[in-house]
Amino acid sequence: MARPLLVLLVAAGVGAAEPVDFNRDVRPILNEKCMGCHGGVKHAGGISVQYREDILGKGESGEPCVVPGKPERSELIRRILTDDHDDRMPKEKPALTKAETDILTRWVKEGAKWDDHWSFVPPKPAPAPAVRTKAWVSNPIDNFILARLEQAGLRPSAPADKATLLRRVTLDLTGLPPTSEETAAFLADSSPQAYEKAVDRLLASPRFGERWAAMWLDLARYGDSKALGHDSTRHIWPYRDWVIRAFNQDMPGTSSSSARWRATSCLSPRGTWWRPVSTG
Repeated sequence: MARPLLVLLVAAGVGAAEPVDFNRDVRPILNEKCMGCHGGVKHAGGISVQYREDILGKGESGEPCVVPGKPERSELIRRILTDDHDDRMPKEKPALTKAETDILTRWVKEGAKWDDHWSFVPPKPAPAPAVRTKAWVSNPIDNFILARLEQAGLRPSAPADKATLLRRVTLDLTGLPPTSEETAAFLADSSPQAYEKAVDRLLASPRFGERWAAMWLDLARYGDSKALGHDSTRHIWPYRDWVIRAFNQDMPGTSSSSARWRATSCLSPRGTWWRPVSTG
């Protein structure tokens, strides 16, 4: 649920007064709409949008693809805006939306700044944005969420009740629902630290490692048998158990700290990331 909401809020936050961010606004458009024909091993028309030096070059037509600061001289902008079906890009596919063409035009006008892929950019602390409804904020992450909501004219959903909150975080961290005894104990705990204590208990459970190791093992294509018509047993279960222990012992490279962040922030008592937002 978190990812679609973030996409919605990020899209809503691209306003006219805010400079275009390459990684956030431009790269997704180029990857989805252009890279299939103009990137990698395929450079249709002599144009590639994979690297900055490529997109600033000239194609077979002799026209520069992008001229920083001059969208009117950039072939990329002309091709996505033209009404000529033979010239319009993407070719033989739906035209870009007005929002997409506006982003690309503004990007070129602002100098066609190019950034490295986010995975190669060292993270830097970002100041928490100012918000109007300060009473809603309980930690700095809430500022970022609420700022996007307010920018889009949305308001947070009502807080989740305690039973729902415990069910969400228990399913997320262990893959299992809470027992009736755990629910009763949580509902009876009226201390301000009740939720944090529940998170600590779940992170200390061996079920936590089993839950999160399963996702890693799926990506590694782990299997206790060869399958594919050759279903003989292979004894590699020690690797499975080692991965589970690695998560439970919070070894470097595992995501225990990430899970704690998800539990204490994304799954906050407000239920912001789990329920739809409503217009205000």
